[in-house]
Amino acid sequence: MKLLRYGAPGAERPGLLDAEGRIRDLSDHVADIGPDTLAPDALKSLAALDPASLPAVEGDPRIGVPVSRIGKLVAIGLNFSDHAAESNLPIPEEPIIFMKATSSITGPNDEVVIPRGSKKTDWEVELGVVIGKRASYVTVDDALDHVAGFCVVNDVSEREYQIERGGTWDKGKGCDTFGPIGPWLVTRDEIADVQALGMWLDVNGERRQTGTTAKMIFDVKTLVSYISEFMTLEPGDVITTGTPPGVGMGLKPEAVFLKAGDVMELGIEGLGQQRQQCVAWTARG
Repeated sequence: MKLLRYGAPGAERPGLLDAEGRIRDLSDHVADIGPDTLAPDALKSLAALDPASLPAVEGDPRIGVPVSRIGKLVAIGLNFSDHAAESNLPIPEEPIIFMKATSSITGPNDEVVIPRGSKKTDWEVELGVVIGKRASYVTVDDALDHVAGFCVVNDVSEREYQIERGGTWDKGKGCDTFGPIGPWLVTRDEIADVQALGMWLDVNGERRQTGTTAKMIFDVKTLVSYISEFMTLEPGDVITTGTPPGVGMGLKPEAVFLKAGDVMELGIEGLGQQRQQCVAWTARG
């Protein structure tokens, strides 16, 4: 299944995408696509529904974050060998874990706000892993049993904040709107091999990133198992698993960063596409 949430921010309704690409409303069956909906039995119940029996959603509604009430957005740094090389950094011996603030989470096609005073806002197409069953000290062999599905994440980053301002990476990763997720949560049974998915990202129509999840240093099952040693992963938590080369920071002969008016378009094979326009920060009431 491709599960989604559609509608205005804060008023999203649950839905699924049928085989013809039409949104079908799930409101008669679940209140939302959230932690409770991601349990294996709950997903089985939804999978048993005939999409043709569900009301079709007319028009072109906004697509929201596919999972509500995300408790943690756990991120992995330098998890592609070719990205580590462009960053002039060694390949990690263990996964690098940092956190993106849940206040950074936004819909897949919502605007991305360039932070006040930012000079080095950057892009990163990444594979997102959505937890469906509580995971604590799980083995590598059992790890995928705890995964509900996968999605596209743009790990938007401010490199000056991340690298030049001292402390950990988090301050450059958690700015408002720096975590677009979606458009769909694609359940695990739809993806034959999560370690063989093409990835891409364009800025203003120019291809910047081209990669594949086959280049991940630590694969999905290893990451789920590893992270579960240090924190309990709960249903609805999302892991964003690293980016291929082509980020603005690594471009030659000189780095390129985002500015207001720029448009990012990105996607992962089988998981859909995102599109965000960048806007300047303004004071909000």
